[in-house]
Amino acid sequence: MELSNLRPAEGSKHSNNFRRGRGHGSGNGKTAGKGHKGQKARSGAPRPGFEGGQMPLYRRLPKRGFTNRNTKEIVSINVSALERFDNEAEVTVKSLMEIGIVRNPKDGVKILGDGELTKKLTVKVDAFSEGAKAKIEAAGGTCEVI
Repeated sequence: MELSNLRPAEGSKHSNNFRRGRGHGSGNGKTAGKGHKGQKARSGAPRPGFEGGQMPLYRRLPKRGFTNRNTKEIVSINVSALERFDNEAEVTVKSLMEIGIVRNPKDGVKILGDGELTKKLTVKVDAFSEGAKAKIEAAGGTCEVI
């Protein structure tokens, strides 16, 4: 059993898709599940995060840094990972996913120069480091930016 496998018991969850306040025979009439009186029973109840006029938590906590919206998440793999391919094979993002080296290419794949390469490969990915390019070409292969 793992946290990702936890599920509610069969039949314990109810649909939230029924009409409230339509008579006591419906099982949810009269107060319509809001209890008796109080601020939360009335219309215009406070928005989520409202703390009765106290400075809310999301405003009390310090804000730091900056998140660039235009950043790209590049997946990097080393030259040594390309040893799994056959000699004179064509390496693409799709073939990297099929063989299991890359699971999710996100915004692109970059080849880095750590490790050794002994096979002649045609590599077609989004980016190469200088070291990776030199090692692939030294082994007789070619690098192509897509």
